[in-house]
Amino acid sequence: MVIVFVLVASLVLAVVVTANWYVWRRLFRDTTSGPGLVRRAGAVLIAGGWVLAITALVAERSGAPFWLQQVLAWPGFLWLALSIYLLLAVVAGEIVRPLLRRFLEHRARRTDQGLHGRSTDTGAPAAATPASEPVTAPAAASRPGTPATPSPSRTDQAPGTEGAPGTDGVPQRLTTADPAPAPALTPAAPAGPSRRLFVSRVVAGAAAAAAVGTVGYGTYGVLRGPKVKRVTVPLAKLPRAAHGYRIAVVSDVHLGPVLGRGFAQKVVDTINGTQPDLIAVVGDLVDGSVKDLGPAAAPLAQLRARHGSYFVTGNHEYFSGAEQWVEEVRRLGIDPLENARREMPYFDLAGVNDVAGEDEGQGPDFAKALGDRDTARACVLLAHQPVQIHDAVEHGVDLQLSGHTHGGQLWPGNLIAAGANPTLAGLDRYGDTQLYVSRGAGAWGPPTRVGAPSDITVIELASKQA
Repeated sequence: MVIVFVLVASLVLAVVVTANWYVWRRLFRDTTSGPGLVRRAGAVLIAGGWVLAITALVAERSGAPFWLQQVLAWPGFLWLALSIYLLLAVVAGEIVRPLLRRFLEHRARRTDQGLHGRSTDTGAPAAATPASEPVTAPAAASRPGTPATPSPSRTDQAPGTEGAPGTDGVPQRLTTADPAPAPALTPAAPAGPSRRLFVSRVVAGAAAAAAVGTVGYGTYGVLRGPKVKRVTVPLAKLPRAAHGYRIAVVSDVHLGPVLGRGFAQKVVDTINGTQPDLIAVVGDLVDGSVKDLGPAAAPLAQLRARHGSYFVTGNHEYFSGAEQWVEEVRRLGIDPLENARREMPYFDLAGVNDVAGEDEGQGPDFAKALGDRDTARACVLLAHQPVQIHDAVEHGVDLQLSGHTHGGQLWPGNLIAAGANPTLAGLDRYGDTQLYVSRGAGAWGPPTRVGAPSDITVIELASKQA
């Protein structure tokens, strides 16, 4: 088992190192003409970013001083998101690179052809004889007996260029015509290496801009707060009087070193604005201890609903001290359902612990929560992870409300999350049981979402008897 772990860890490390070398090569090595400051700065940026990211993760899990967690979290976690989209953008650039190079080469050829065509079109008639062919100079007019006057071009003649005797019997000197002036040369197109450097810089700049823009927009989407999503769920056993009953579902708030009290206040204000009949907090509320995050969670005491607020643990509560958080949410006025059930006016509301609690002897107990209930009444179950749906089906639950997946949070993470969960997000049906999965209100790690916007869902129950 240890050998398998070492092999897998080595493979993962090799992939990460290779991917980062590839990013450095495309962004820094291929965009410079030789070794220098830019290449060294790029290596420091990439290596330093990963050092910050790993240190931030370790600090959060090890319970380092909270101020240190906050200092490390922003740059470290944002680098995780940025590195993903830098890699994706650079890979996409491999498609653009040959197309851009081909376009530039084609344009250079057309330019050269145009220049050659203009240089041969002078607008004058072509000479009858080649410019280099010797011609006979006009004979000088002379009287008999008088030696011929030398041609003005005599000094330019070489020995042995005397021509045949002229009409006056005097040998004539032959001259060579001056060659026509050559057309002015236009600078040639950039050489191959220069063109490759230009293409590399264009593609690298576009890739960096796309990655930064994607992460920036995804981070803004998280920090501005979740939007409200409304879903109608019909239940066969729900009485007519409960038709239109509203349950506000919030999951995965992830209060921590990045998302703090201000974010919690936005979540509370959004929930209260929906005027729900009941509030369901389905796990992963925090990433840290009550000591560090108690002030951040304080706004939860302002939650208001006609039939109260309820809470079940998520896996991150067990990383943060589940028992102390159960007591803290109770102090804030939220009812924790630890494998327990409450009989509401129109249906049963039950909650089970997260499967992560099994390591602490506090795992889910469906028999305890649902074993002795009246099966003629509709039952709504709060369970953090969608994988708990199979137990819910066995116990005759009508509707399970879950979170945990974040909808993938960072595309293409949705492909991985979809493979690990029966439902990634939204409403689904398993036998006679329906499952609704929220994408969550916050974010874990990078405070960034791409392709999976955050939400608070208002489930409106519909009675089939109405």
